[in-house]
Amino acid sequence: MTTKTDEQRPGAQAARHAMHWKKTREVTYLLLSIWLLTGFLSIFFARELHDLSLLGWPLSFYLAAQGSALIYLAIIACYAWRMRRLDLQYRDPDRDRNQT
Repeated sequence: MTTKTDEQRPGAQAARHAMHWKKTREVTYLLLSIWLLTGFLSIFFARELHDLSLLGWPLSFYLAAQGSALIYLAIIACYAWRMRRLDLQYRDPDRDRNQT
């Protein structure tokens, strides 16, 4: 008589899959919130930041033209890094064995 390990049980696979998507949604919501805040705050505080300068340009101009784009690239890099870690953490070991 053979007993199935947790990885071979359909219920364990479904639970692992559900946890993966829960973590994925959490990361997505967090990064979307950061994206929304950076886009909103740079516009909201543009008048106050106009008096400050960075490399000869008003800070509000820099944030609108360059800073937001750099933050968006950082958000994309963070998302890719975190999703790679989550995919490796919650991958299906049976699928890995069948592919080799």
